[in-house]
Amino acid sequence: MTVTRFAPSPTGYLHIGGARTALFNWLYARKTGGKFILRIEDTDQKRNTSTAMKQVLEDLRWLGIDWDEGPEAGGENGPYLQSERMDIYQKHLARLLETGKAYYCFETSEELAEMREKAEKDSGGFIYKTPEKLPTEEDAEKARQQGRPVTVRFAVPQDKKIVFEDRVRGTVSVNPSEISDFIIRKSDGFPTYHFAVVVDDALMGVSHIIRGQEHLMNTPGHILLQEALGFDRPEYAHISLTVSDTGGKLSKRERPNALRKAVKASEKSKAEIAAAGGISEEELERFLKKKAVPDEDAVNQIADFLGVKLPEINVRDFVKSGYTPEAVLNFVALLGWNPGGDKEIMSKEEIKDAFTLNKLGRANSFFDRDKLVSFNTEHINRTDSKTLLRHFKTFLEKNSSPLLEKEDWLLEKAVDLSRGAKTFRDVLDKCRLFFIDKNEIQYDPKAVKKVIAKNDWQGLGVLRDMRGLLEALEPFTADKIECALRDYGEKNELGLGNIAQPLRAALSGGTVSPAIFDSIEVLGKSAVLERIDKAIAELEDYQL
Repeated sequence: MTVTRFAPSPTGYLHIGGARTALFNWLYARKTGGKFILRIEDTDQKRNTSTAMKQVLEDLRWLGIDWDEGPEAGGENGPYLQSERMDIYQKHLARLLETGKAYYCFETSEELAEMREKAEKDSGGFIYKTPEKLPTEEDAEKARQQGRPVTVRFAVPQDKKIVFEDRVRGTVSVNPSEISDFIIRKSDGFPTYHFAVVVDDALMGVSHIIRGQEHLMNTPGHILLQEALGFDRPEYAHISLTVSDTGGKLSKRERPNALRKAVKASEKSKAEIAAAGGISEEELERFLKKKAVPDEDAVNQIADFLGVKLPEINVRDFVKSGYTPEAVLNFVALLGWNPGGDKEIMSKEEIKDAFTLNKLGRANSFFDRDKLVSFNTEHINRTDSKTLLRHFKTFLEKNSSPLLEKEDWLLEKAVDLSRGAKTFRDVLDKCRLFFIDKNEIQYDPKAVKKVIAKNDWQGLGVLRDMRGLLEALEPFTADKIECALRDYGEKNELGLGNIAQPLRAALSGGTVSPAIFDSIEVLGKSAVLERIDKAIAELEDYQL
């Protein structure tokens, strides 16, 4: 049976590149009738946070990626947090130490830096080689008592070339002399990524490892570890890099870099900016000097305070910017995978049915944000109203919007009347008139001049006529409203725009809203009449 896995580190929010890796693994497992495992690689104790792990799970669910085994799902291969598998790693590590396939070492970071510097001067590269005499457990204990770091390295066998077939890259061949003896247990007692991932993949029965090409050169070492531990070799597929529209690899650093630039350009004081992010001025200075980066929440809070839109990098960013999960999943699936043909707008089921590893490309994929926006518009247009409402409410929740208190029927009507929107932010702009009180309306001078005051204040006359016409209209439905407005236009030789635009200005303060007939129906007769009365009263003496 096919078994794939996604194994993120809970050190921050889920990066869109990680989401792509998760998606490809999920697609292959579902396409082949296999199993998809979620495993949390939380051995970096200094950087892990429980909040980040919860966010990773939430982001995967938002995208519609479920897992057969893993956190909150359970399964026969648990635990699924590496920090809870320490006894398992220790047992396999002991086997390697006993057989001389791994050994203790005690160099400090300063000593290693000196060794590396000397080797680069002498030979142009540093390769840590297995010593002729391996340190014993007694040597390790003595080093601990002396306060030296005690790590364990894997003794890379030098007897044969490592050759493997990659489903994307083809045949890969590496000479063992090019591989340094690498650390498999850190001085804090935790396994390194290289050791834990090999043990976990084998014990969980992972048959296919689909991951980013940055891991390609780790694979020969992993294969040697598999052989040393007697594990079967899985199949590998190393997917291409995704290149940002700003150039270079799509990176989490894009957001802090953009924020750093905005902070330096801001006229606000450092104290104000630091306070907005909940950090000290000293932390802000370290950030500006590229010596540290605040956590994601602080980055977002400072950006909101400065009114700066940062590039979306993490899945959470796309949720907050108003994208639908269907659009993001569709777009991400096509980053490095080509189903063939001209069709690009696809549902999750269509993508799953078409997915194969042999259609993964070697060339870097380009993260085209304009294309993502067009995908989002298409998915907003094709998604049913109830599903759109659910996504819209998630968007509002992530932005801590007071509109969550509005009734569902009104929110659903807003998104349904905003088909063709680029993102949910456009829904807020277009349907603002539904969510404000009449006393919050402020008339845009440009709108007043353009649709109310022109032709000797023709728009005011239209509003006075509309007031009486709409008050008498029953039933107060969009169809009846449309008929009444069109009849009025014909009788008074006015185009529909000359009627609709003054009404928009009266109801919203500007010239943007959904279709005027629908807008009037949603607001209801009482609110519409009140807003028209307010507009007539305030605009009669309006000074341009």
